[in-house]
Amino acid sequence: MSVERRRDLHPDVEAMLTALESFPNVTRHDPARLRDIIVSRRAPLTHEPDMRIAEDLVIDGPGGDLALRVYAPHGSEGSVLPVVVFAHGGGFVFCDLDSHDEFCRSIADSVGTVVVAVDYRLAPEHPGPAAMEDVYAVLNWAAEHISAYGGDPHRIAVAGDSAGGNLAATVCLAARDRSGPPIVAQILLYPVIDDDFSTESYRLYGQGYYNDAEAMRWYWAQYAPDGTDSPYLVPSRAGSLAGLPPAVVATAELDPPCSGGEDYARRLAEAGVPVITHRFDGLFHGFLTFPKLSLTGPARLRVWQMMREVLALPGASNSLSH
Repeated sequence: MSVERRRDLHPDVEAMLTALESFPNVTRHDPARLRDIIVSRRAPLTHEPDMRIAEDLVIDGPGGDLALRVYAPHGSEGSVLPVVVFAHGGGFVFCDLDSHDEFCRSIADSVGTVVVAVDYRLAPEHPGPAAMEDVYAVLNWAAEHISAYGGDPHRIAVAGDSAGGNLAATVCLAARDRSGPPIVAQILLYPVIDDDFSTESYRLYGQGYYNDAEAMRWYWAQYAPDGTDSPYLVPSRAGSLAGLPPAVVATAELDPPCSGGEDYARRLAEAGVPVITHRFDGLFHGFLTFPKLSLTGPARLRVWQMMREVLALPGASNSLSH
């Protein structure tokens, strides 16, 4: 059923949101069946942009075999590139290496990094913080092994979109608290930071803008059935955010978790963490992985630039702030 939305939306955004109304209501499906439905709707992989390396491998993870996909762009032969350990979105319940294959390739190609995508354990079969522990294990693996793929083990960032943004943020807390491998940056793309459903963005955009409040409540119930008191589930629960890596926090105006992401960025800055923030006005949750949307290309260019800045790569301006 269509919900009346703001009348000032870009026509392409309105058309996309209307098309996305056919996305299955996640609360009405068994998680395993939901995954099958989503995979059945997925377009075939294009394997674009083409990579110098796009290799699947399996490592020993905290819960058994843990699948990764490592990407290195063309033109990187003989170079040592920064590394991005990437956690995909999907409400902690679905998506995988293939769902974000094009996006990870585009990061590697456009930013100039080695990307390590993590096929972490999914909820509810594996409630949190299992997913975080998997991403943390890959951080440790990268620190030991990524040089074989042309990556710099001393320049590892963590990144993620949506639920993956939560995992990137919580891995940074775990690495700080456990004296784990140094992380040079955290890149949080419309991150699902917390389970506060009373924020302004939930009030304004909790229904009718694709990723609604009902779905978000369901995702949290799958991921954290015993509550969300732990900072390794909800990073804003941490007593202090001091000592965390410099951050990129990109939010989407029409996204219910937007306020939570912006508040986390403010708290990071107040704790002395350098932060680059940008809110993409007029855009909705998940838009970066919709490359056919006309507004996604320009938005990606902005994200790539922010990533270059936080990674101190050539051609980046400096907009880090405290």
